[in-house]
Formats: sequence, structure tokens, C-alpha cells
Amino acid sequence: MSGSTKTMGALTVGSLVVVTAYSAALGSSGWLWFGWIVLLMVTVGVIASRSGT
Repeated sequence: MSGSTKTMGALTVGSLVVVTAYSAALGSSGWLWFGWIVLLMVTVGVIASRSGT
């Protein structure tokens, strides 16, 4: 994996921690989870495209 792919993966994991902490402290927000799922899908797509080449 390249550096940018690792950075994107770290950002995705970090945002999961933030969204989970926010949900635990202030209550769940559907838009936050939706945004995180979109970020996850983009990250998976980038990883798949990089490993395919």
C-alpha cells in the first residue's frame, strides 16, 4: 500500500473512533454514520483499485 492509501485508512479508522465517541456521549446521529459509511466505501474502493494494478 502507498502512503496515501495508509493515510486514508488511518483517517477512516480515526473517524470511526470519533463517530463512536460522539454517539456514546451525545446520542447517535444518522448523518454521521452515513458519512462514515461513505468514507469507508471510498477507502475500500481506493484500496481495491490500488491492489488491482
